[in-house]
Amino acid sequence: MADLWELFNSYFDVVTDNEPGVLDEALRLRYQVYCVEHDYEDSSRCKDEKESDDYDDRSVHGIVRHLSSGVTAATVRLVLHDTDNPDAPFPIEKNCSDSLSLDPSLLKGIPRRSIAEISRFAVSRDFKRRLGEANSPAGIGPDHEKYIAQYPSGKRVIPHLILGLFVAIVRLSAQHHITHWYAVMDVSLLRLLNRFGINFIPVGRPVDYHGLRQPCFGSVDDVLAGIWSKRFDIWQLITADGAVWPAPVKSASGLGG
Repeated sequence: MADLWELFNSYFDVVTDNEPGVLDEALRLRYQVYCVEHDYEDSSRCKDEKESDDYDDRSVHGIVRHLSSGVTAATVRLVLHDTDNPDAPFPIEKNCSDSLSLDPSLLKGIPRRSIAEISRFAVSRDFKRRLGEANSPAGIGPDHEKYIAQYPSGKRVIPHLILGLFVAIVRLSAQHHITHWYAVMDVSLLRLLNRFGINFIPVGRPVDYHGLRQPCFGSVDDVLAGIWSKRFDIWQLITADGAVWPAPVKSASGLGG
């Protein structure tokens, strides 16, 4: 397997909330990041120093755990459609309604149950402090190149925690039959993702919500196909070399399917 896969998995483990204790770890890290470090959410409403909201009842969660220390390094969730109220809005539809300009053709034929929203990116301050990235919940800052390491083979690789969160996102999407993603992402995070070959479609004006954030949309197949074509090593990491999500179909004219 690729160097990046080996390096990342020598440092981190990606776990989803179908395993005991993961949800508790995710909510505790969210409290630290969203209430203590950034004051984005009201800590007084957080019982037992766990940050949660109404969307958690319809969400699934993943964490990245640092192997040698056992520290919960990062977390993310996928907000699923509401099975009890299928027309209930996703966070993007509620918080960005004035700025959204989503082309109806993008949603044509997509069952609402097949859409999820990527939400609550958070990276532990223990890791952000090492990297000079303490000003961003997602751990993005001017020094993110410090993640670059020299593998014994001589290849330069980037075991970035954000890639671990995408491992969780893809794994959760496969488990819950998700085919399309909404997201409202920090603009600096989007720039970093672009460097990794991870590209979303902007679907509205940037909004000032916990900083400048861009509403986005993407087909899981299209996003992963873009990674496959631009950064095959990252595609291998995120999809477990196709075991979690299959490789894009190649045609005579290029990628397809």
